[in-house]
Amino acid sequence: MAETRDLRISNAVVLPEADLEEQFIRASGPGGQNVNKVSSAVQLRFLAGQCEALSDDAKRRLYRLAGQRATKDGDVLIEASRFRSQDRNREDARERLAELVREALKPPPPPRKKTRPSKGAVERRIKEKKGRSKIKAMRGSVGD
Repeated sequence: MAETRDLRISNAVVLPEADLEEQFIRASGPGGQNVNKVSSAVQLRFLAGQCEALSDDAKRRLYRLAGQRATKDGDVLIEASRFRSQDRNREDARERLAELVREALKPPPPPRKKTRPSKGAVERRIKEKKGRSKIKAMRGSVGD
C-alpha cells in the first residue's frame, strides 16, 4: 500500500494531498556554502478555495487567521526554513498549516451579552465626578 501524504487535522477532517502543493526553495540565513546549493526551505501552498473538506465558514475564518499568508486566489502559503534539513522543514510547514486549520475549525465565541451598570454603581460614579469637579473648581486664581 502506497503511503498517503494527506494531512490529518482531526478525526473528522483530513486535507487531501491534491489540495497541498510543496515547493522547495533556497533558505536565507546561516548555513555556509550549503545554503547556496541546497533548497531546504519549504513553501507549502494549501489550495483552500477548492478544498471540499472545509466548510465555507471555516474557510472564512482560515483566511482571516492566515492574514498576509492568504492569497487572492484563495490559497494559504506557509514558508518553513527554521531547520537545515528539507524533511524537518516539510514537517514543520505541515504542522503549522494543521494548527492554523484547527484554529479555523473552532466555532467563534458567542456574542457578548450586553449588561447595564447597577443603580448604585451609577450613583457612586456621579458622586465621584461631582467631588472631582469641586476640587478642580477650587483651583482657580485667588481673588482680592
